Amino acid sequence: MEKKEVFKTELNNIKDEKIRKSCETMICLLPDYFFKEEASSTGKYHPKFATGEGGLVRHVKVAVRIATELFGIYKFDDETKDLIVFALLIHDGLKKGLEESRYTKFDHPLLIGKYLQENKDKLELTDEQVDRIVKMDASHMGKWNTNEYSPGIILPLPKTVEEKFVHMCDFLSSKKFMHIDFDENDDILV
Repeated sequence: MEKKEVFKTELNNIKDEKIRKSCETMICLLPDYFFKEEASSTGKYHPKFATGEGGLVRHVKVAVRIATELFGIYKFDDETKDLIVFALLIHDGLKKGLEESRYTKFDHPLLIGKYLQENKDKLELTDEQVDRIVKMDASHMGKWNTNEYSPGIILPLPKTVEEKFVHMCDFLSSKKFMHIDFDENDDILV
């Protein structure tokens, strides 16, 4: 199956064709491991649905679903909604680096932004749109922006409403109390 097909349902939430096609391109550029990994190697920081093979993909799908549900409360314009979904779809795309490492790379929020910028010539995004996605992804860890095992790396804190929103969706998707059912195609059951 083509990588973008994994997120077919989620990509359909992006209304602007250029943004959607650009997101599809970025998804196809993500390393193969992303589509197989669990969200947390220990299971300590994510709910049961995010464990096992494909857990990271399910974590991302839930984060996007949370966002689309909350769009009814948070009144973002259409472009911002599209960029939020884009940011969430790729936010953990390099969780173990471009070349798969054994453990999560603490700086993965910065790595995905750099990777997006390195590939922007393949995308139909404006510089401003790229910058907004980079900032949303760079700050998606929220207050967990330092790590004793990665001294010298300080991730940015979310500042704008859209950055805080992406962090909130990612945070909620990682909560152990979340129970989400998926069908055989890893689509969320309603």
